[in-house]
Amino acid sequence: MLSKGVRYMLLSTLFFSLMNVCVKLVPHIPAVEVILFRSLVSLAMSYVALHSKKVNVWGNNKGLLIARGLTGSAALMLFFTTLQNIPLATAATIQYLSPIFTTILGVFIVKEKVKPWQWVFFAVSFAGIIIIEGLDTSADSFYVWMGVLSAVFSALAYSSIRRLNTREHPLVIVFYFPLVALPIAGLFSIFTWVQPQGWDWAILLMVGILTQLGQYYMTMSYQAEEISKVANLNYIGIIYALVLGFILFDEHFELATYLGMALVLVGVILNVRYKNRLSQREIEAHETKLPQV
Repeated sequence: MLSKGVRYMLLSTLFFSLMNVCVKLVPHIPAVEVILFRSLVSLAMSYVALHSKKVNVWGNNKGLLIARGLTGSAALMLFFTTLQNIPLATAATIQYLSPIFTTILGVFIVKEKVKPWQWVFFAVSFAGIIIIEGLDTSADSFYVWMGVLSAVFSALAYSSIRRLNTREHPLVIVFYFPLVALPIAGLFSIFTWVQPQGWDWAILLMVGILTQLGQYYMTMSYQAEEISKVANLNYIGIIYALVLGFILFDEHFELATYLGMALVLVGVILNVRYKNRLSQREIEAHETKLPQV
């Protein structure tokens, strides 16, 4: 049986992958403008949900919440720009460096312990990503490094979520993301505005809805599990990116790509099973210490 945190992350990854497709479908709209529309939709949905649940929208840990919003906004702006300028699978692959950065930061920020075998599993998944992409000469090195920087900011945002842990309602954490991103994106959009036409409006609306769903389930996942257990599940998104890129954007792959996909999945599955086994041992050890009645 998959734990709640794992199920939440699988759903989050699917929604974010579909959101990436929507962003890729509007390359003529500046990335910061896409973020503006995304933030408007997400802010409205979050506020309505919080109001209906009678939860204080401002939360109790404003410093951490704002930090999460700032780091998440920076990551999103960098990633959307990368996504619009290089192939979908390449952009997604670079973004999936974030679980590695997240795990490393988790050691220092939230004092989590990562077992040696877990580093091996991360390496297996990362090796799969390297094989999938190979020597991709179609990607501009400037945008490649922009994507790497986006992954670093994503890791900082995820670590902030974990630091907040259960001290905040998941929707409050989600609410602060667009709350911080909206004024920043609005300011930049003044200078780069492109008027959406026809289906652009529907696609921009879907970016907001899919992101809201992805953010919500990602937040639930990081609150339910240790970072090192669920962060690796982000790699499954590369499978979605490869398939969607092929179907929608005619992105072709070499035979080695399938070997890379297999390595990604092996790393993910081994890490989840390993963490489940450790958790089960901890439960059994705790039960043996309980007084007998």
